[in-house]
Amino acid sequence: MSPLAKADLFPAKNKKKIANHTIFVSTWNHGVPANNEAHQVIENGGNIVDAVEKGVNVIESDPRYTSVGYGGLPDRDGNVTLDAALMDGKGNAGCVCFLQGFKNPISIARKVMEETPHVILVGEGASQFALSQGFKKTDLLTPESKKAWENWKVKAEYSPEVNVENHDTIGLVGLHQGELAASCTTSGMAFKMHGRVGDSPILGAGLFTDGEIGACAATGLGEYVLKSQTSFLVIELMRQGNSAEKACHMALSRIKEKFLDPNPELEFQVGLVVLGINGDYAGYSLLPGYQYALTIDGKTELIDAPYLIHK
Repeated sequence: MSPLAKADLFPAKNKKKIANHTIFVSTWNHGVPANNEAHQVIENGGNIVDAVEKGVNVIESDPRYTSVGYGGLPDRDGNVTLDAALMDGKGNAGCVCFLQGFKNPISIARKVMEETPHVILVGEGASQFALSQGFKKTDLLTPESKKAWENWKVKAEYSPEVNVENHDTIGLVGLHQGELAASCTTSGMAFKMHGRVGDSPILGAGLFTDGEIGACAATGLGEYVLKSQTSFLVIELMRQGNSAEKACHMALSRIKEKFLDPNPELEFQVGLVVLGINGDYAGYSLLPGYQYALTIDGKTELIDAPYLIHK
């Protein structure tokens, strides 16, 4: 059995022991380096908000990950547009949408949270604010992403594919010394319509944190997460006494029943990560193929998530 198995680390009746662990849970395989960096931030004396910000900074800055930040695949007009949000357990939050020309939108979202009376800044206003805070503009379109866009333009067909990371967010939730936080950052769907914003920077959809209950983040086809307010729903289901895994199952079942059951031709992925204040964690998805990264006290593993729809 894995050294990170729940049965070993999280006995149901020992919540005091659970609360003493530092835990990070994040979406997809790019969650592994994000979690490792987040844990290192804690080791270096940072707090949980520092950790979930700096953890995803690693992915935003790495052009190999074409669904996030620098090197993200552009919209259908060739523009890389970024969305990000961060929320702590006290209800503080910052979000940026349709941001162009800045490598680390999650750090700008944090500045929105800490330096303005607002929650969301968008487009040119978000860019002006970023410049005022000392962030430097840069060209986000790498040669590799530009080539992918030019190849796409030959047919110019948009069709989201299941479990292809050209449209998959990184969401990271963390717990340390009884404090929770969540971050979510993305370049959105590859070759989307110019101006499209998905679920990632929207509180209650792409992420949600309640310091009394837990933190949740979502990935996948954001339109359906937006329509279902999935992250908020997961936390509310946990408030009602459901485990992290059961809450994910119930929330995804609602998406299935409302959108997929009446439309058998539809196929899309939604994946979740959730972390309770008591250390209860889960990753869950609609369809197979989704993985999440789990780090407990510095030990990390990539896990194949359970899924709702078996065909």
